[in-house]
Amino acid sequence: MTGLTGFLGLAYPWVLAAHITFVIFWMAGLFLLPRFYVYHQETTVGSPEDRAWIEREARVRSIILNPAMIVVWILGLMLAVNIDAFHQGWFHAKLLLVILLSGYQGWLGSYGKKLANGQRPLSGKAVRMINEIPGVAAAIIVVLVVVKPF
Repeated sequence: MTGLTGFLGLAYPWVLAAHITFVIFWMAGLFLLPRFYVYHQETTVGSPEDRAWIEREARVRSIILNPAMIVVWILGLMLAVNIDAFHQGWFHAKLLLVILLSGYQGWLGSYGKKLANGQRPLSGKAVRMINEIPGVAAAIIVVLVVVKPF
């Protein structure tokens, strides 16, 4: 296993395991929050249900999404440096997708603020479609990491 060399040494499999665990948490949040938005959009602005969705969404962002994304980035960069991935094509593609997922999370935060302000700029169907983005990205990332096609 090439990962046992580099600055992480014997800690490499533990860092990798933690990275994968936090990727799962991050992806769970990226699936959950848009689903919350679908239900939130159907509520009456200013109603108790509307306020409850605002609170739930804030908790997902602050308890799951933001911490998980930060840990994924830190551990992922540690792993990349350890295996010298910055010179490998598959890693460039993976990194681009992770950057895009991070931007997607930022967009989710801004959309949540719009919902909290009573705006409903997208349809429920559009939000359901947007919910597919992390799944597609995750499938491509797994192929890139496991198969390393280039």
